[in-house]
Amino acid sequence: MAQTTMVAVAILAAGRGTRMKSDLPKVLHRLGGKSLVEWVLGSLSEIETARRLVIVGYRGELITQALTNLEDDAAPNIEFVEQTVQLGTGHAAQQLLTHLKGFQGDLLILNGDVPLLRPQTLKRLLETHREHHNAATILTAQLPNPKGYGRVFCDSQNRLQQIVEDRDCTPAQKQNRRINAGVYCFRWADLAEALPKLTADNDQREYYLTDTVNFLNPVMAVDVEDYQEILGINDRKQLAAAYDILQTRIKDHWMAAGVTLIDPSSITIDDTVGLEADVVIEPQTHLRGKTTIQAGSRIGPSSLIEHSQIGQQVTVMYSVVTDSTVAAGTRIGPYAHLRGHVETGSGCRIGNFVELKNTKLGDRTNVAHLSYLGDTTAGNQVNVGAGTITANYDGVKKHRTQIGDRTKTGSNSVLVAPITIGEGVNIAAGSTVTEDVPDDCLVIARARQVIKPGWKLKAKPEA
Repeated sequence: MAQTTMVAVAILAAGRGTRMKSDLPKVLHRLGGKSLVEWVLGSLSEIETARRLVIVGYRGELITQALTNLEDDAAPNIEFVEQTVQLGTGHAAQQLLTHLKGFQGDLLILNGDVPLLRPQTLKRLLETHREHHNAATILTAQLPNPKGYGRVFCDSQNRLQQIVEDRDCTPAQKQNRRINAGVYCFRWADLAEALPKLTADNDQREYYLTDTVNFLNPVMAVDVEDYQEILGINDRKQLAAAYDILQTRIKDHWMAAGVTLIDPSSITIDDTVGLEADVVIEPQTHLRGKTTIQAGSRIGPSSLIEHSQIGQQVTVMYSVVTDSTVAAGTRIGPYAHLRGHVETGSGCRIGNFVELKNTKLGDRTNVAHLSYLGDTTAGNQVNVGAGTITANYDGVKKHRTQIGDRTKTGSNSVLVAPITIGEGVNIAAGSTVTEDVPDDCLVIARARQVIKPGWKLKAKPEA
């Protein structure tokens, strides 16, 4: 949408959130893979904003640090505004008077604890605001149970007549199910004139932002299509309910895109995950962070994939993969663990009770069972026998192991790093290899078996 007027955004994030029972500011609590305030910032994706301001109060330094350290473009050029005491939403908005002095445009005010707003909803709110040349436009919703929310009263043209906070409503007014969502679009010049006129003449002795509409004209209401978008987070139960809503959205999206979810209720998927058509996700599987999974792969049951890239036709069963890259056709599990920047070639087999850490495997390399490879580079067509261990830590620092193409390790081998094993090497079972090995060798590094006929353990004398 072409922007004819600049838009500033202010996010109210100063409150502690005492019902969360936490020292952490409420807006920093996690919902899926992101904090609540990050979700709010993400809802601005379809609006071009000139300025973004976050109003902080309780432990504001934590919020400032969290948003300053974001790795992506979710929070460009954020300005932080301090509200040292919290005297209501109107008081929070009053803190903007200095920061937005001289600003000519519209101001969108959002709450940092309302994380489920869709970008399309905010875009429609702004479009309605401009189309009708409103001084203010507020987002509203029709709730099945509006208890606790301020009620909004409008005429037949959705022009605002009155907003009454729940605690100040008469019994008759409480029958109205149209509620104030706490999301506003103001013509800033008009709001700047109204803010100094606010008073705290109410039960809470707070300055209500909603009272500014008494000084503004025209003011309209826009109903959100899905009332769940405006649900706020005040306690852990509401946080869990919001997560359920978010997961339903995400899983509906991927199923419509051609992904099979077997028992969706037992699966969780972060919104940062990318899936291709014909991926199958088995029950009790969880996909986290910046994970991508390509077509034809089957993940689970009971697997965790986090910050990893999974190629085509990969299977992962009863396993954990974090911060790793798995190439096409590789089979993982059951009960394998890949972590710390593992890279596999195509067509590998990583089997039962195998752990790989900071390890790179070539194509068609097998680590079938009961092995640990740490800080290792293995070539193509390597076969790692059961129980093979790379001893990569000397008590002070880690060392690397290099294994050449087509090398085979026997069962219960130990490769003591730093060490380089050449190509085409065969290592006998039970060997402890401590020296580099050239290409095309048989390595036997174990004590010769000794048999002593007739030997018996001497009995201890009785006490």
